[in-house]
Amino acid sequence: MSYSLIRPLFFALDAERAHHLSIRLLRLMPTPAPLEPDSGLAQTVAGIAFPNPVGLAAGYDKEGLVAHKVHGLGFGFAELGTLTPLPQPGNPLPRLFRLAEDRAVINRMGFNNGGQAAAAERIAKRKRPGGPVIGINIGANKDATAAGRGIADYATGVTCMAPLADYLTVNISSPNTPGLRALQDRAALDELLGAVTAARGSHKTPIFLKVAPDLEPADVEDIAAACLDHRIDALIVSNTTISRPPLRSAQAGEAGGLSGAPLHDMALERLRDFRRTLGTRLPLIGVGGISDASQAYARIRAGASLIQLYSALVYEGPYLARRINAGLKALMARDGVKNISEIVGVDA
Repeated sequence: MSYSLIRPLFFALDAERAHHLSIRLLRLMPTPAPLEPDSGLAQTVAGIAFPNPVGLAAGYDKEGLVAHKVHGLGFGFAELGTLTPLPQPGNPLPRLFRLAEDRAVINRMGFNNGGQAAAAERIAKRKRPGGPVIGINIGANKDATAAGRGIADYATGVTCMAPLADYLTVNISSPNTPGLRALQDRAALDELLGAVTAARGSHKTPIFLKVAPDLEPADVEDIAAACLDHRIDALIVSNTTISRPPLRSAQAGEAGGLSGAPLHDMALERLRDFRRTLGTRLPLIGVGGISDASQAYARIRAGASLIQLYSALVYEGPYLARRINAGLKALMARDGVKNISEIVGVDA
């Protein structure tokens, strides 16, 4: 059935209720067989073999309920979370808003999740050899961040989740936990990255860092230098923005992080900034406002080895990843490209 026919049913629900309904429907879906790597789309990034470059961004599957299934929708990898050491309810309702006229979303969820211990048990049961690439996004509890103990929470998350993840994402860029983005400052970032890399112990699980799009040029330089100094494996650019470009929707004034189509240009520019600063020394993952194959192709040509989606699924439907992969193949054929890795950063 075309998503355009059933989308009004989802849009008739509150955005968070619709989100939970989609999770329930995916849980009912049979677990697909592992994706067969496509020789043109497959590549190795940070030592991990990705069957295609299109990933599900963190925030959709917060609890690790369906990440092991979404390759059936065409995703080459999925990132679950954000998970914090202790359960927390997140911010008061309502906290998730569709801006349909702008093809955007505002959220102020606040890392609502059932905690890392409960998620670890689920993930361990569902992890299968040859299964999809799974990243786990970790954060700090609100109380710990407020008390200055946020770095210890990240180290705890690494210790708990490193044995279960194909990669770990250190999320210091959500605008919905007060004080969290302060960890992007150079001194705090050095302390944080030192702690999380040490916490891996014998598990050499790759560590990715996720940053905000709301950065100044000096911030870009400091973050890039810290990532290189601490041998971080990849950089995810970017999370939601606290800025507000011109928007038409009635809910445009809601507090929280803005994602979707209005984030596209800012996220692309930040990716270009990091590519100019880092060159080829660190893989980049492009996120923010990507909703079709041409935008994904442009993000890869600007320097992203992989891309991630989330908000666009609200408007384009669950099989968007399949369509983007097919579109990437068509664009590659047009340009005479045999493997997607050949065009990473060619426009940088």
